[in-house]
Amino acid sequence: MGSMNSWTEAMRAGDFARAWAIADRDLAALAAAPKHTGPRHLQRIWRGEELANKRVLVRCYHGLGDTIQFLRFMPALRMIARSVTVWCQAELLPLVERIEGVSLAIPLHDGAPCTEFDVDIEIMEVPHAIRAGPATVEIRAPYLTLPASSLSSQLLEQRGGLSVGLVWEVGAWDKRRSVPPALLRRLGGDGRTLYSLQRGGGAERLPETVARDISTPDIVALGHLIRQLDLVICVDTMVAHLAGALGCEAGVLLHADCDWRWPISGAHTFWYPSLRLFHQRTAGVWDDVIEEVRQMLFGRVELRRRAG
Repeated sequence: MGSMNSWTEAMRAGDFARAWAIADRDLAALAAAPKHTGPRHLQRIWRGEELANKRVLVRCYHGLGDTIQFLRFMPALRMIARSVTVWCQAELLPLVERIEGVSLAIPLHDGAPCTEFDVDIEIMEVPHAIRAGPATVEIRAPYLTLPASSLSSQLLEQRGGLSVGLVWEVGAWDKRRSVPPALLRRLGGDGRTLYSLQRGGGAERLPETVARDISTPDIVALGHLIRQLDLVICVDTMVAHLAGALGCEAGVLLHADCDWRWPISGAHTFWYPSLRLFHQRTAGVWDDVIEEVRQMLFGRVELRRRAG
């Protein structure tokens, strides 16, 4: 556990050389343990094998947001490898196949991959394997592009004012990340129009009178919608990564014990320059976080009015 805490501290500090040194020690401790047994999200795939001039299979065994976040390393991996095949969640295929450095993208399933490879690696292990430094991690420009979508013609109503997308619920992984949707009612008001991007509507819904539901299970269409909005306010979920990778503005609501990829304080992250972070001050209490967001939105509306 101490090793994991030290790695987390190193990653949050952007001290990647120290993070990889800690990961090296963990890797040595694995010895010859079998690769492909147990739950996929717990499997350690890369065991230090050489990647240079190899056909590399990248397995995407974590969440959609994890895949999106770590796609930034595919161009650097391809500079080393002979080819890069990404075995990813089917709904991400239209995005992954457009990433620089990806030779082939194939849909993930429960069986064995139907492709030949020399070395395999889980996508979140890639930065360690390629010894990624700040220039590779801290990409300042958007690295995802969107194909055209038949669903993306669903343009937002031109109501004027600030258009704000909302996501308040996460999957079962860590329910502490979810925000009661009733709190998000406070974000609406004069000069602000709220839209729900919550996939499946969420267990608790926002009435249409509060937020118009424009959600879609199609990630390409979702990306186009995010681009049309002025900004998104979301919890720590895939939408935060999608917005950040597209270079779109989003405010991310983080619980007090946030995930390792976010700093424990401060409004900015080197992972995504277009994101602004809002942290809980007290575990489980979202009211002051939502008030901070409300004040930010109010300020944006006032600036727009003065400029107009």
